Amino acid sequence: MHRRIPAAFMRGGTSKGLFFKPEDLPVDPEVRDRVLLRVFGSPDPYGRQMDGMGGGYSSTSKTALISRSNRPDCDVDYLFGQVAVDRAFIDWSGGCDNLIGAVGPFAIEEGLVEAPVNGFSRVRIWQVNLAQRIIADVPMRGGQVEENGGFLLDGVIFPGAEIRIEYQQEAESPGLFPTGNVADRLQVVGMGTLEATLINAGMPTVIVDAATLGLAGTELPEALNSNSVLFERVESIRSAGAVAMGLSATLEEATRQRPHSPKLAFVSPSVDYITASGVNIEAGAIDLVARVVSMGKLHHAITGTGAIAIATALKVPGTVANRLAESRNETATLGHASGLLKVGVEISERNGKWLLGRIVMSRTARRLMEGWVRIPIEVWPSETG
Repeated sequence: MHRRIPAAFMRGGTSKGLFFKPEDLPVDPEVRDRVLLRVFGSPDPYGRQMDGMGGGYSSTSKTALISRSNRPDCDVDYLFGQVAVDRAFIDWSGGCDNLIGAVGPFAIEEGLVEAPVNGFSRVRIWQVNLAQRIIADVPMRGGQVEENGGFLLDGVIFPGAEIRIEYQQEAESPGLFPTGNVADRLQVVGMGTLEATLINAGMPTVIVDAATLGLAGTELPEALNSNSVLFERVESIRSAGAVAMGLSATLEEATRQRPHSPKLAFVSPSVDYITASGVNIEAGAIDLVARVVSMGKLHHAITGTGAIAIATALKVPGTVANRLAESRNETATLGHASGLLKVGVEISERNGKWLLGRIVMSRTARRLMEGWVRIPIEVWPSETG
C-alpha cells in the first residue's frame, strides 16, 4: 500500500528540489519531516538516496514549501528544507538562493499568483526561514512561464530564460556582522586560532582564507570530497563560527542541529584556473576565487547564499574576502568550481555600522517533472493529515 502526494520536481539555479504546497503534507512538523525524509530516501548510509527522489548530494536533496502569503507586501511564502542524505534530519534553519529561482515559476504555474500573458511577472517572495523579502522577475510568453532563452548559468549545461532575483533588505538591516567585527579570531579545536569573517548576508556564513585549510583555493570537488580529514577541519571551523555568531550554544549542537547553516566558504586571490568542465578562467575576469562547503561537501558550483555573503564581505574593508580580493568592482564576479557568478551588492556605512541594501543576481529555472511522489502508507497513514 502506498500514498500519493502532489509534487513538482524543479531545477532552480544549480540546485534541484521537490516543491510542495503545505496543504498536501501533514500538518504536524514531525510527521511532515518523516514523510519528506521517506520521499527523498533518507537516511541512506550508502549516500545515494537510492530508494527516493534525492540525488545523493546537498544540491539535489532539497525541498521547498510554497503557499500564498498573508503579508501585504508579499505574494507567496517560501519555506526551504535541506534534507540530509545520510541521517534522518531536515535543516530548516537556512535558505537556498539557487532554488529561489524556481519559486516564482512554481507559484505562477500553480495559480498562487496572477501573471501577465507576456512580459515579466513580478513575484514577491517571503523567505520564511531567514525573514527576507525577495523579488523574482519571471519571464512570461503566451500565458506560460518562459523557460527557454540564451542566459547561460555556469554549473548548468543548457541555457535558459533569465530570472532576475532581487533581495530587498530592511533599511536598518541589523546584524550584518553578528560579533560586531569584520574579522574575528576563532579558537578552533585541533587548529588553534585562525582568522575568519562571520557575516549574515544571504545566510550566515563563515569565510576563511583557503590557505588556512592548506588549500590553493582553486581545487575542484572531485579532488577534495573524499578527504575526510579536511572536512573534519572544515566542520570544526564552521561549528566554532556558529557558536561565535550566537546560532548554537555548543559545537556539538551546531554539528547536530545546524549542518546547513552557517555555511563555510574559503576564498583566495584571483588566479588562472580550470573549471570542472575544462574551461579556463583567467584571473583578470574575476575579483576573487571562491568555494563553498555545503552539508560536508564542496559545492559543485557555488551556493547562492554563499555567493551573496562573499560578495558582500568583499566590499567591506578588513574582511577576509576584501583583503584577498585583487579587484573590487561594483558588481562582484566570483570564480567558482564551475565558472563565474556575478552578484550586485549595494552596501553603505552609517555611524560606524554597515548597512546592506539591494542584492541582485540572475538565475534560470525549469520544471523537470510533475505529478505525485509515492511513499508507503505506514509512513503517513492518516487520511486527514
